[in-house]
Amino acid sequence: MERQQKILIFLNSVLLTVFAILIIYLTIRYGAEFTALFRKPRQFRELLTAYGPISVLVFIFFQIVQVVVATIPGELIQIAGGYVYGTFLGTVYSTLGILCGTVAAFYIARLLGYRLLRILLPQQELAKFEFLMNKPKAELTMFLLFLIPGIPKDILTYLAGITPIKPSKFFLTVTLARFPGILASSFVGSHIQQQRYLPVIIVSVIACLLFLVGFLKKDSIIQWLHRHFHAKEPRNSDELELKQTQPEEGR
Repeated sequence: MERQQKILIFLNSVLLTVFAILIIYLTIRYGAEFTALFRKPRQFRELLTAYGPISVLVFIFFQIVQVVVATIPGELIQIAGGYVYGTFLGTVYSTLGILCGTVAAFYIARLLGYRLLRILLPQQELAKFEFLMNKPKAELTMFLLFLIPGIPKDILTYLAGITPIKPSKFFLTVTLARFPGILASSFVGSHIQQQRYLPVIIVSVIACLLFLVGFLKKDSIIQWLHRHFHAKEPRNSDELELKQTQPEEGR
């Protein structure tokens, strides 16, 4: 039994190392290139068009990679999606891609455990979210964190993977919470393509103001959620690691 446990720990460490190297490589090699591409919707549309009937799958794949890598701005892809496919289809395809990416990131975190979070986030930042390891009202807290602009959504997906939250509840929560932002980004992209700039300016100004408030007040928002929805908090990160979460029934 002890031998099997050592083998599992070794395999987990190997997978963790490989995944970390892959994320770093993709970020360095393609991060800036992808970001620049998504900032040029016309070029992005030409790229997708070259794939013919599977262009939608390519777009969804880009969206999945964005969530898993978590260093590429998701809004840029969503705007590009709206530019290429229009508000409705852009929203649908982005939502599908984000959902698939969320499922992948969630189970990667559940497989690799708490050590993955310590690679992805500085300890000081990670400590702000440790209260989410407690189960009570986690869905509501997650919903608010994913809904409010300016809070790192994709990192939260990895965090959720090591909590006891039921996967199906989490995926539904994330989809509902992120939908308004996806819709707004797709709307902006679609109206840029139509050269209807007044709606673009209005929505962009509102989005920027909300993002600015969320970003500047991020710590206060997290503390407020902690105080109001979570009475207990893990003592430290070592306890969290030893207390590796057991998923609810229905995992």
